[in-house]
Amino acid sequence: MSEDDIRAAVIAELGNIAPEADAATINPESDLREELDIDSLDFLNFVTALHKKLGVNVPESDYPRLLTVKGAIAYLAAKLGSARA
Repeated sequence: MSEDDIRAAVIAELGNIAPEADAATINPESDLREELDIDSLDFLNFVTALHKKLGVNVPESDYPRLLTVKGAIAYLAAKLGSARA
């Protein structure tokens, strides 16, 4: 899976969690909870949706690594890359 595919999955799931948000305006380095005004349950739903869509298990200790779009993409790319190896 390419980084662009991962980015598309992340943006799509953010759109499901916060449909009023414009994905094109999300700062890739901003905390998603603040940027999209989502609570911890919404964030958990985001992580769960990514797990279902991409098959990547994200332990709770790694949740902070998914707090930004940039971080989520890097984390998922690394996990998907190591899953293929």
